[in-house]
Amino acid sequence: MSNSQLTEGIVPGRLDPESYCTNFADHAPPLGAQEARIAADRCYFCHDAPCMEACPTSIDVPLFIRQISTGTPEAAARTIFEQNILGGMCARVCPTETLCEGACVRMDAEGEPVEIGALQRYATDTLMARQNHPFARASRTGKSVAVIGAGPAGLACAHRLAMKGHEVTIYDARAKPGGLNEYGIASYKAPGGFAQAEVAWLAQIGGITFVENWQLGRAGDGALSDLMADHDAVFLGVGLSGVNALRLDGEDKEGIRPATEFIAELRQASDLAKLPIGRDVVVIGGGMTAVDAAVQAKLLGALNVSLVYRRSRAEMPASTVEQEHALTHGVTIIENAAPIAIHGNGAVREIEFAYTRKGAEGLEMTDTGFRLKADQVFKAIGQTLGDTPPQVEVAGGKIKVDGAGRTSAERVWAGGDCTHAGEDLTVTAVAQGRDAAEDIHNFLMEG
Repeated sequence: MSNSQLTEGIVPGRLDPESYCTNFADHAPPLGAQEARIAADRCYFCHDAPCMEACPTSIDVPLFIRQISTGTPEAAARTIFEQNILGGMCARVCPTETLCEGACVRMDAEGEPVEIGALQRYATDTLMARQNHPFARASRTGKSVAVIGAGPAGLACAHRLAMKGHEVTIYDARAKPGGLNEYGIASYKAPGGFAQAEVAWLAQIGGITFVENWQLGRAGDGALSDLMADHDAVFLGVGLSGVNALRLDGEDKEGIRPATEFIAELRQASDLAKLPIGRDVVVIGGGMTAVDAAVQAKLLGALNVSLVYRRSRAEMPASTVEQEHALTHGVTIIENAAPIAIHGNGAVREIEFAYTRKGAEGLEMTDTGFRLKADQVFKAIGQTLGDTPPQVEVAGGKIKVDGAGRTSAERVWAGGDCTHAGEDLTVTAVAQGRDAAEDIHNFLMEG
């Protein structure tokens, strides 16, 4: 039996051309100038602002909102970019409902926070649209730094170092910089090539060179020792390149793949109508990657999409807002269930699940369960660290760092999802890259 026969339920072109455009348009259209002024006027401009405390990059939220309210959005953008140079993307993808907006004092009074994320997008988009870069480089220091990984942590680190006068070379394994911002988020969150536009805007600071399709340790590329010989310091922002396995027989059947691969393929597709999708899609997992995969499968025309998580909805890593977003797009969320068997002859046809419950020693499988039809299954049960240089200590599956991002290897720092401090959030990765850059700068200037 041919692969096409095995996966006959996975086909392209399930929708008419107009539906693809509509489904993958910006799901949160930007505020206009008048809308932004009205939204800004709701802010209390708290002196001891809990929203600022809740932001991993410590953006002065009351200040930038006051700047918007007084008609100076470019000044507001500079306030944001001083702390978070990827403030434009973070305005689009941050789970603000659990961060700044979740801490807003308006929540207690009215149950409706100030629209901090939308206001941040308004300010940053205004400045970026004018191609103005708000920072200038310091005098050249003569020092050079290698940044491995062009994701949020690496980009934030590189920009801060370049701003301080160092020469930075960013090495990345993919064809485009951006990391998860380019390859790992739902297309409707940042349409129109925004991730690449943001990288190009960031690089206007100067002093940053990109080396693409370069993987640390790969034959013909280079090892950590090579980089340390050529540069004064190294920052590792390599993210998590591995994918956890279901550990079930038949996991290699046709139609089963990591959700991250599906999302990356969709993000890079030039014609969504040519992207195959199943009729019955099952997503296993409960984080934002699982939700992004499930919603986008539905938007591509899958008839039935089920997201199955082993714990309760209240325990899902994806926020309540993300969950509701999935439900409103027709995704069925099944809680307290875990996969126990894969059925099908060569290709997946059904996934068998057992209901779970909390036991004395953790999560337990019960004797009752169900089966779901599936011609396509996306695994979204977490990612793992790829190969790391032997000089760098790894503990618990992540690179071990101190509070400043220093690793066990001299002159080597790390940040983002590859470290224990990472929280699978763009904004957290930005904070770690930025802070590591400050420590690297101090180290280089003391030498």
